[in-house]
Amino acid sequence: MLKVSEVLKVKGNTLFTATPETLVTQAIETMSTHDIGSLVIMQRGKLVGMLTFREIIRHLNTQHGAIGNVLIGTIMEQEPVSVSPETLAHEVQRLMLAHHSRYVPVIEGEMLLGIISFYDMAQALAAAQKFENSLLKAYIRDWPDSPTPGTSA
Repeated sequence: MLKVSEVLKVKGNTLFTATPETLVTQAIETMSTHDIGSLVIMQRGKLVGMLTFREIIRHLNTQHGAIGNVLIGTIMEQEPVSVSPETLAHEVQRLMLAHHSRYVPVIEGEMLLGIISFYDMAQALAAAQKFENSLLKAYIRDWPDSPTPGTSA
């Protein structure tokens, strides 16, 4: 079974963070520049929230498009669902669907190891399925011949 730790190995370890005191305008600039959909919000070395485009759009909608000097801490998701490196892929999928989360922090103890996105999961599961299919096709190609009727195998 595919685990989160394996998805992180393939994905790489680049991680973008901010603090609750960071301006949302700075967060938007970082997210746009690096083509990422989320920022992990850290304070004193601990995960305190997540900021995704969803929270930004929600804020823009309620404030009629105004960002001003809004701090990340006022609009971030404060208790994001998280997983461990040992969490199985199907459990990550279930959590993402149940919580409508496109991005899930990977935590071991209190240490942030990375972020798994919905895209990362889809890519990892497609690769795992492709590998499994190639193994099955190789097995079928190498299937032993059936014994001839009237003889023993």
